[in-house]
Amino acid sequence: MVAARTPGTRRELAGFAAAGLLAYAVDLGLFTLLRGPAGLGPLTAKTLSFVAGCSVAYAGNALGTYRHSRPRGVRPYAVFFAVNAAGAAVQLLCLAVSHYGLGLTSQRADTVSGAVVGMFLATVLRFWGTRTLVFRTASATGRGPGSWTEGTRGGVGSWTG
Repeated sequence: MVAARTPGTRRELAGFAAAGLLAYAVDLGLFTLLRGPAGLGPLTAKTLSFVAGCSVAYAGNALGTYRHSRPRGVRPYAVFFAVNAAGAAVQLLCLAVSHYGLGLTSQRADTVSGAVVGMFLATVLRFWGTRTLVFRTASATGRGPGSWTEGTRGGVGSWTG
C-alpha cells in the first residue's frame, strides 16, 4: 500500500491503532467485570462492553487521530457505531465459516479464524469506514480538510466521496 508510506498516513494509522487498543482494553475489562463480579449474562455483558468500547474508540479518534475533522452531532457517532458493528460481524462471519463451514472446530482454529483473520479483516474495514464515512479525511475524499460539510455549502457530504 503506497499511501501507508507517507508520514501523515503513518500517524493516522498509529492514532487509529492507539484508539483501537484503548477501546479493546475497555471492552475486555468491562466485559470481564460485568460477566464476573456483576453477574450479568454473556450477551448483556458483551453488548454493554461493546458500546463502551465503541464510545472510547470514537472519542479517541475524534479528539486525537481525526481532531482536524470535527464532525458534529449524533450522525457521525451512529455511522462510527455501524462501521464497528460491521467489523464485529466480519469477525463472527470468519469464525462461523471456519467452525461450521470448514469443520475446523478446535479452540486454536476458532482463535485463529475469529481473533486473527477476523480481527485483521475487521480492522481494515473499520479503518476504511472511519476515515471515509465518519471523519472523511482529505486523503480519502480527495478534498481539503475533512468534514461532513466540506465542499457541500453546509449540506451533508456525499457518501461516495
